[in-house]
Amino acid sequence: QVQLVESGGGLVQAGGSLRLACTSSGRTFSRPTTGWFRQAPGREREFVAAINWSGGGTSYADCARGRFAISRDNAKNTVYLQMNSLQPEDTGDYYCADKASSSDKYSYWGQGTQVTVSS
Repeated sequence: QVQLVESGGGLVQAGGSLRLACTSSGRTFSRPTTGWFRQAPGREREFVAAINWSGGGTSYADCARGRFAISRDNAKNTVYLQMNSLQPEDTGDYYCADKASSSDKYSYWGQGTQVTVSS
């Protein structure tokens, strides 16, 4: 069973930066699209950003656009989420997930990494 493992979370002050990483133990799909999601305490999980296999196609939620950048290194089976200008409202558990390029459903999920932004 292929596993996705997130890392890079932690505690940071408002205005700071973190880089999250999502490393896969193998290939989930032939050319997967990888997404980052987050869930704040008491709130539903929300989409943050996604990147296709080639890295040439990215999408961002309004909350991330202009502050976050998603990228991938397929040689390392890793997708990154660079988060800048972090604010307390960015606090939450961040998850990565993979889906087939032709599907709308993310089928492989990691266990999450916690991000806490203090004011």
